[in-house]
Amino acid sequence: GSGGFRKRKHDNFPHGQRREEKENVDPPSALMTSFKSFQLELDTRHDKYERLVKLSRDITIESKRTIFLLHRFTSAPNGEEILSESEVKLDAVRRKIKQVAQELIGEDMYQFHRAISPGLQEYVEAVSFQYFIKTRSLISVEEINKQLIFTAEDREETTNMTSSSCDKQPHTWSLKVTPVDYLLGVADLTGELMRLCISSVGNGDIDTPFELSQFLRQIYDGFTFIGNTGPYEVSKKLYTLKQSLAKVENACYTLKVRGSEIPKHMLADVFSTKTELIDQEEGLP
Repeated sequence: GSGGFRKRKHDNFPHGQRREEKENVDPPSALMTSFKSFQLELDTRHDKYERLVKLSRDITIESKRTIFLLHRFTSAPNGEEILSESEVKLDAVRRKIKQVAQELIGEDMYQFHRAISPGLQEYVEAVSFQYFIKTRSLISVEEINKQLIFTAEDREETTNMTSSSCDKQPHTWSLKVTPVDYLLGVADLTGELMRLCISSVGNGDIDTPFELSQFLRQIYDGFTFIGNTGPYEVSKKLYTLKQSLAKVENACYTLKVRGSEIPKHMLADVFSTKTELIDQEEGLP
């Protein structure tokens, strides 16, 4: 009748008849065999993707802990102990990255890049932060990739694998950080350097803010050369980078103009107050 729903074509057949038709499909047919192989391949790829996501999450967590540890460098009585402890933590992160490299043997890394990219960016941020504290310079992507070449020295990690699969695996594993992951990690590094500037002033270190200001200016100039020609994520990070540079330059301006007026133990409070005002003016949370 009018206003009623039209029956679909297959609704004219009883439900039991449709079920019988499905049961009559020949399972060993070439078509069903092909689809079963597709199903197995997709399930294997999905499981590998989930394992990589978990490893990337662990890499991100351990890298963040390393960054938090390195922020204690300015206030610790013995900075060498902080650096050595951070190296131990980064070695643990690299062992996780070694597992990622083992998972990607024989695979196209870019098919799983979205799964591992957050962890690699955080690792680049932690490694570059440690390198800056040591050398006051920026680590290159080639030097980062040199640290991500692994050998089969540790047999404990492959005990759960069959002997045949172990024989087929190479004796070395490597994982290359892509240029995009490197740029995004360096962009995140600028935020940590801004925090290092504020903490350094609070500890009475007047020279570090001026070094950081010049260093951040060079990084900002390098990112402006990329401009809108680079990936979308890089252009988004450029705004945050500019904010970090502005806060460090504001700290240097305060030190230069009012450094003799304000006691050293109060400079950090002045900077933090001005930072909050800058964030409020620009609508940042």
